[in-house]
Amino acid sequence: MAAILNDNLDNASAREQLVEAACQIMRDGDVVDLSLSELSLRSGLNSALVKYYFGNKSGLLLALLERDMTNVVRGLQALVSKDMAPQDKLRLHIGAVIDTYYAFPYLNRLLMRMIRDSSPNEAKRIANLYLRPISDAYTALIAEGVKAGQFRTLNPQLFYFTVTGAADRFFNARQVLKHCYDTDEVSEELRDEYREHTVELIMRGLLV
Repeated sequence: MAAILNDNLDNASAREQLVEAACQIMRDGDVVDLSLSELSLRSGLNSALVKYYFGNKSGLLLALLERDMTNVVRGLQALVSKDMAPQDKLRLHIGAVIDTYYAFPYLNRLLMRMIRDSSPNEAKRIANLYLRPISDAYTALIAEGVKAGQFRTLNPQLFYFTVTGAADRFFNARQVLKHCYDTDEVSEELRDEYREHTVELIMRGLLV
């Protein structure tokens, strides 16, 4: 197997290169799947390395999910612990969610696919790693804001679906943009405008 690797490409960088190539394919193609032949072309590596490093294609997708979602969870948990007003925390978080989905528009669809297609035990493990911490953070943030008199009382579960849905739906709407608005690209300018729009829309429904 070592012969498959380039002479100056170590194991860690080859693994990261495959994960990043998978990310680019799904981001550019607006899909949550990929072919090994396309992965080989995009990464410049032999597709047999997928089995070597990840076991199979599903293992590669799981590694991509782990890379992206771990950063999301850690960032949100760090935000919860910050010493700032609850409404400022949520404004920062909602904006960060928009930026995350702009960079990785496949993220929620990939997460749902991995949970759906995994065994019950593995699905629960994935949910406990990535869904439960976000849900718990929202519960804590909402409770903090209500206690401070900044937020009206609302269901944190519904808040989760509102924030995730607002980000996921927009950054997977290329066909709507193409056929209704004469563009199939979400530019940085449109992202910034949507971030401001979404933050204000959600926060105005949340604030007392």
